[in-house]
Amino acid sequence: MGTLTSKLGFIDLSIVFGFFVLYFLIVYLSNRKPTKDTESFLDYILMGRRLTLPIFVATLVATWYGGIVGVTAIAYEQGIYSYVTQGAFWYLTYLLFAYFIVEKVYSSGAITLPELVKNQYGSFAGGIAAVFNFFDVVPIVYSISLGSLLSFLFGISNVYGIIIGTLVVCLYSLFGGFRTVVFTDVLQFLVMIFAIVLVVVVSYFQLGGLDYLQGNLPKHYFSLSGKESFGTMLVWGFIAMGTLIDPNFYQRCFAAKSAAVAKKGIIYSTIIWCVFDLCMVLGSMYAAAHMPGLDPNKAYLTYGMSILPVGLKGLFVAGFMATIISTLDSYIFVASNTISYDGLSKLIPRLNNATTLKFCNQISIIMVGCLSICLAFVFDGSIKDVWKLLGSYSAGCLLIPVMLGMFYKNLVSNHSFVVSVIVSVLGISYWRLVTHEGFWANVDDLYIGMFCSLLVIFLMKLINFNQPQNPKT
Repeated sequence: MGTLTSKLGFIDLSIVFGFFVLYFLIVYLSNRKPTKDTESFLDYILMGRRLTLPIFVATLVATWYGGIVGVTAIAYEQGIYSYVTQGAFWYLTYLLFAYFIVEKVYSSGAITLPELVKNQYGSFAGGIAAVFNFFDVVPIVYSISLGSLLSFLFGISNVYGIIIGTLVVCLYSLFGGFRTVVFTDVLQFLVMIFAIVLVVVVSYFQLGGLDYLQGNLPKHYFSLSGKESFGTMLVWGFIAMGTLIDPNFYQRCFAAKSAAVAKKGIIYSTIIWCVFDLCMVLGSMYAAAHMPGLDPNKAYLTYGMSILPVGLKGLFVAGFMATIISTLDSYIFVASNTISYDGLSKLIPRLNNATTLKFCNQISIIMVGCLSICLAFVFDGSIKDVWKLLGSYSAGCLLIPVMLGMFYKNLVSNHSFVVSVIVSVLGISYWRLVTHEGFWANVDDLYIGMFCSLLVIFLMKLINFNQPQNPKT
């Protein structure tokens, strides 16, 4: 595997070291001299709802790309297909969120997604949403990604890479709250954008353009569906719609200075994501053409380290690492909020004060980090399996009732919300455990969950089994 010093020269190592010095300086400065405002829990969890447009865009873009190892692995194996499944489907979802949901989210007065569900349906429904959201943001994928990077750079095993990387991020996440996450995201945003664009630019001048790729890659790399069926490709579209119930997305919108800032921020972020994704996919395709047969999870990094000159390698490593860490710390923080704010403070009301909640949140950060490490080993480092499993349960069970309740207030009650989620869980679990043949072999469990959810909600409405709207339990 080699070591970091064998892959990077003195200049590159200095750049990587300088990035971390600047990074931890920002962590320190964001925690210096707390004022009365910064001691409040609202500031701790949402930065006092003061995110301006530039900072909103930087933190949203940076937070959304921790899965770079998984995305580039798919692109390395299937080319343009990755841009459709990991890009285009998501852009449509972002715009739907910006134009139809932001106003409702911001005006709700909630500070977390489970609290929004609680306000809509009642405490039991909010508790169920909190459980699903917690597992949706346990950062398994990003622990795996960081572990893979550290393994590559230092020549250690993936096991040690996952443990060391996750625990280091947990330790600095203990301090400063959302403010620290946001300010470090700004630095990470700048470094990661430069690093990803850099690979494509250097590849173009050293290897050539589209003609080079077409001459060195199989035809399926230029097909929208790759080697997959239309049904499999469409599943990623529904998983992308999970953004509509993603806690990190909601947290940024809750923290924005206004609904207008959140809406514009999502639109501007989508434009940046279009360019960023295109560069990642093209870079991965260059890697497949120039260095075929690599481990897909490490191919993009291996290629970048081989093609970039001295000096730029350091920027590339710093940008690659920033892309992962920016998402890992955000997910750890949101997951810990779910435990402390949406869980403990609701079950034990006397804990509902700023000092106690911050302490509970810090304990929760360590718990989330340890759980993420354990689950990374359970999934044996497979990023695609994690995305598929958690995405299917989250979108399949929550997407329909949350969206219907947001737009058709009299359609979904607390009772029908709870029943629909339970039936969806059972439906997805059954479909995953049973072997299917013929046509049914191509029906994904995500479809089963969404169908169960829709069926339960409309049947309960039809037979008047649902309770009066929004009973608080």
